[in-house]
Amino acid sequence: MTPTTTAAPAAKLPYWVRGDTNAFFGFGVNVLVNVLTLTGLCLGVIKMPASDVFGVILPALGIALVAGNIYYTYLARRLAARENRTDVTAMPYGPSVPHMFIVIFVIMLPIYLTTKNPVAAWTAGVAWAFIIGVIVLIGAFVGPYIRKYAPRAALLGTLAGISITFISMNPAGNMWKAAWIALPVFGLLLIGLLTDVKLPFNLPIGLVALLAGTAIGWLGGAMSVPDVTAAAKDIAFAFPHLKVDLLIDGLRDMAPLLATAIPLGVYNFTEAMTNVESAASAGDRYNLRSVLLADGAGAVLGSCLGSPFPPAVYVGHPGWKAAGGRTGYSMATGVVIALLCFFGLFGLLGAIFPTAAIVPILLYIGLLIGAQAFQATPRAHAAAVVAALIPNIAQWATGQMDNALAAAGTTADQVGMDALTGAGVVYDGLKTLGQGAILAGLVLGAIVAFIIDKRLWHAAVFSAAGAALTFVGLIHAEKVQWNADGQVTLGYLFLTAILVLVALTRPAPRVPEPGEPAAFDDSVPVPSTAV
Repeated sequence: MTPTTTAAPAAKLPYWVRGDTNAFFGFGVNVLVNVLTLTGLCLGVIKMPASDVFGVILPALGIALVAGNIYYTYLARRLAARENRTDVTAMPYGPSVPHMFIVIFVIMLPIYLTTKNPVAAWTAGVAWAFIIGVIVLIGAFVGPYIRKYAPRAALLGTLAGISITFISMNPAGNMWKAAWIALPVFGLLLIGLLTDVKLPFNLPIGLVALLAGTAIGWLGGAMSVPDVTAAAKDIAFAFPHLKVDLLIDGLRDMAPLLATAIPLGVYNFTEAMTNVESAASAGDRYNLRSVLLADGAGAVLGSCLGSPFPPAVYVGHPGWKAAGGRTGYSMATGVVIALLCFFGLFGLLGAIFPTAAIVPILLYIGLLIGAQAFQATPRAHAAAVVAALIPNIAQWATGQMDNALAAAGTTADQVGMDALTGAGVVYDGLKTLGQGAILAGLVLGAIVAFIIDKRLWHAAVFSAAGAALTFVGLIHAEKVQWNADGQVTLGYLFLTAILVLVALTRPAPRVPEPGEPAAFDDSVPVPSTAV
């Protein structure tokens, strides 16, 4: 008699686990900070009427966020069911941090300063977000190929560069402006999220840290009751509706928007690609095409409703996974943030919670993503990780220089490159290095990783790609155009020639060390139809 075998029973996947509470308060605070920031930018920089910000932009963003987070919760539960696991963590999703500064200061502010019309600036921002979404949708069919053939050190290294600079540095600066509030919060988060120490009664560390920092801020006089009273007056319910007229008006003058929309769209799908690789390194292998299609659709949906802020998959999946988050935290964050958007509660929350009590969670994410770039790649590729970091550091540094010069009422061009160089500031070189930073970091990290492995033909391919990307202005250039930076293009071509010449000597490839992490994610199918 032939013995029969029975399949293992499917694991029951709860909609909420205790770790989701920690992840919800951590990620929810993260998104809260970003929405508070973009609200302040619209009101304070573009001088938009509060009725448009609270009545149109935030509700439109809320719809995009709730739809996206529900979709990513669905993807997580589907992945968990397929692999019969209960430890799958949903991808975090929210308004893109770099994009909200770029759309305000690069797209909307110049138009506002020229026309003194915030609506004209708004229409341009909405059209720009729509174009970004379309480019990301196109990237859904290109990105999987890049992810399959790029080394993990390049993908995770450039992601760590974003995390360390744009996600961590400004929060760190805000923390040390009010260290008496922020450092206790940061300490609680590190104890609760990086160790196995539990709080009494198993209280969620994210909530406890936020409440502790808020209590310290109020007791120390950092907050104001009149500010809370004034903010409460802005509470009013608003539900989004189509703003296609705004979008059409913005698209009528589309050509100037393409110069930043094309590289930023490429940035978006490259960042999503690195975030998917980061999740895979943490054990959750999502289909990149599914993620990119959702990101692009979210930007298109939001722009059609009047939001100029494209949402995207966030940096930080391993952090929320380490905090115990599974599938519930993502949906809960989307729903709660959407409700806050619909009721215009962000002004009130900003008056209640001290910024220094909120931002330490972002520094924690920066620590975790930076560490993962080294831990999940071969030790021999550490130099490649650093190479991928450097363009992002350059972009952040020049951005700080530009902001400081603008505050002084001048620009780098007005000061002059000779004067800056004489003061020890290598502005022009850092500016060139940092343009298109995430894609430039991927190219440089891949070249270094392949050279370390003595796979010089592969390094030559990425170097040639660097030349092509520079020639059309997607990296190391201010705008998309032919022959955007001939000197840098020539540099990559010379490097390609050297790599080819050395490759012809047929050096033996590096032998991996026993037990080292994989240099590539060989599980990536191209083309892929799985989740």
